[in-house]
Amino acid sequence: MQFFEDFAVGDTDEFGEYDVTLSEVLEFAERYDPQWFHTDPERAEAESMYGGIIASGWHTASMTMRLFVDGVLSDAASLGAKGVEELRWWKPVYPGDTLVVESEVLETTVETDDRGLVEIRTRTFAERESGEVELVCSFVSDVMVARRDGTWGSP
Repeated sequence: MQFFEDFAVGDTDEFGEYDVTLSEVLEFAERYDPQWFHTDPERAEAESMYGGIIASGWHTASMTMRLFVDGVLSDAASLGAKGVEELRWWKPVYPGDTLVVESEVLETTVETDDRGLVEIRTRTFAERESGEVELVCSFVSDVMVARRDGTWGSP
């Protein structure tokens, strides 16, 4: 279990592999972001500037969050986050891409006797079916983490 004191500015990690499927792209888009370039493969191929169907940016952020939880937060004394800043979708994500995430600790701040705030930059890369790797998403999050000598789980 990683506590606040275990995070240091400059710490980096790379983790996860998430295979993006057409069915998941369509399912997410139909439910949460039903724009035609996310939901209509034929029209997206014929008319969009993307050359085919793409994942919603919110879907990309959700897949990134899953990898971030599995790679960082599941082993941390995380108490939630205070927010996300600098959210950017740099390139589209396509069915067939494999996502990988990289994190970097930017700052650590003691907030209370029980917790600290860890500012983390998260960058998501897509490995294309061609083998090319591109940055597709990035954000900075402020994660509350319990202190080792604090009361675990106190808000």
